[in-house]
Amino acid sequence: MTPVNPAAPATPTAPSTAPVAPVPPGAATGAPVAPRTPPAPPALPPGTAPGGAAPNGTAPAAPPAALPGQPAPGTTAAAPQTPLPPTRPPEPVATDLQTAPVPKGQVDAVDAQVQRLPAPVEVRPVTAIQGERIERRPDFALPPQAKVVERVGDRDILSIVGAGIAGAAAGAAASYFIRSDDNDRLSRGSRDVTYERLPRGLSRETIIRENGVRVVTIENEYGDVIQRSRIAPDGRETVLFYDPYAEDDSRPDYYTDAGADLPPLRLEIPEDRYIVDVAQPDEELYYDTLVAPPVETVERIYSVDEVRRSERIRDKVRRIDLATINFAFGSDQIAQDQVANLQALADAVKRVIDENPAEVFLLEGHTDAVGSNVANLALSDRRAAAVASALTQYFEIPAENIVTQGYGEEDLKVDTQGPNAENRRVTLRRITALVKPVETARSQRP
Repeated sequence: MTPVNPAAPATPTAPSTAPVAPVPPGAATGAPVAPRTPPAPPALPPGTAPGGAAPNGTAPAAPPAALPGQPAPGTTAAAPQTPLPPTRPPEPVATDLQTAPVPKGQVDAVDAQVQRLPAPVEVRPVTAIQGERIERRPDFALPPQAKVVERVGDRDILSIVGAGIAGAAAGAAASYFIRSDDNDRLSRGSRDVTYERLPRGLSRETIIRENGVRVVTIENEYGDVIQRSRIAPDGRETVLFYDPYAEDDSRPDYYTDAGADLPPLRLEIPEDRYIVDVAQPDEELYYDTLVAPPVETVERIYSVDEVRRSERIRDKVRRIDLATINFAFGSDQIAQDQVANLQALADAVKRVIDENPAEVFLLEGHTDAVGSNVANLALSDRRAAAVASALTQYFEIPAENIVTQGYGEEDLKVDTQGPNAENRRVTLRRITALVKPVETARSQRP
């Protein structure tokens, strides 16, 4: 997607970022109180579940308990639903907010100024709903009107009837997309993995690491992620992403592009500050780009899979084209002599996560136009997973802070149908403000 850009071109410089404005007068000082429940604590850090304040976006994990309107643990009932709210149209973020430095540790405060939710969102602990233990991971259903076109390795390429009309889903063609699955990457080296069945077709997976950390993910009947949290050995929960509208029956069809009805993106910063593409690794440039706020206001929370499937939603945030990693034709392997080129990016990502452990990044894989759409989708997805795995294996970036998606030949950097090394690439975005309610978290701070 080519945004409308009234800004004049600029020479390549490190992208600047937004200042931190004070919390507006009258901001809420407590979490929303659900009916028939005691009041929530008065202050929670960004990206946390209710249960107590703590630094760096963490909170004590709640034990399994009944939610409002549910019977006690051990019984089965439908999970409460939050309807998809009416929203106001997004608008460009003010240029001065995008071009001032972000103070260290204040990334969430900057995001909070850009996220314009119609109402506060209560983030429930990932363990709140009582589950029924099952022996293995569920067999997920196909989305409505979907069929498996081909299985390439361990990846399903899906085709959805009407996708080309409703809006292009993630994939090399409007009607194709690949269901990217982070499960194997997240569970690598774990001590144990357990599964539970939840109400309304949901399931919960708990990955238990050797150090006692648990990564807990809730998925719907199609395998789409609704919530993911990291729970420390002391029980403190860091919410990574949370879809409050997942169980809204009035939500648009699965294959509808969540950004299809949004107006064209208006870019009010130079394009080289919006898309960073440099030949030499530059940690400071990467860091400044990653901590920068979205370029457009965020009108509601999107699920991770809505972000994956909508180019228009992804375009709300800046991206880094990782030109320093080049893949050989048809390969998803990172050459050993190129691993060091990831150091600057890894250091920048680690700095952001050290400041706020609840940050989420999307790694996107791409190919050139040689070969079939189906083969290129699978190849691009493997490329994204390869870089994510390298960031964890070599640089100790937590696997759960990264999600991946392959887009095949959908977004060619160089417009050619022939072999092209520049098109065989990965890109990185920080999508935290798109996938959980940071504004609510910010308003709960003292």
